[in-house]
Amino acid sequence: MVSGVSVGTNDLFAAGVFYDAVLATLGMSCVYVDSRERGYGGPDGKIRLFVNLPYDENPATFGNGTQIMFYAPDEATVQEFYQTALRYGGSDEGSPGPRDFNPDYYGAYVRDLDGNKLNVSISLE
Repeated sequence: MVSGVSVGTNDLFAAGVFYDAVLATLGMSCVYVDSRERGYGGPDGKIRLFVNLPYDENPATFGNGTQIMFYAPDEATVQEFYQTALRYGGSDEGSPGPRDFNPDYYGAYVRDLDGNKLNVSISLE
């Protein structure tokens, strides 16, 4: 079972502004901050995502083929997540909508300020 995910950033302040706004669309907020990282959680307060300056002090990079995936309750929230990400400096990787790989899928893809790929979709459960 996965307990959470961590992504690197080269500018913790800018990443905080971005993630505070984008994750708020899903009911998540920053519940932990120190000089090297920010932790985000849902209403239960459990941290599910860390955004951090790399501890080895090398530049943060993104993984090719890596993406952080979030569930949204409905199509409107997928659209809000996507639009908020773009408004706060993220880049488009696939606008909201259905995809050919699954007839029940509705989602969107963006990159954060450091190039980390984020996906938001409606839960198929």
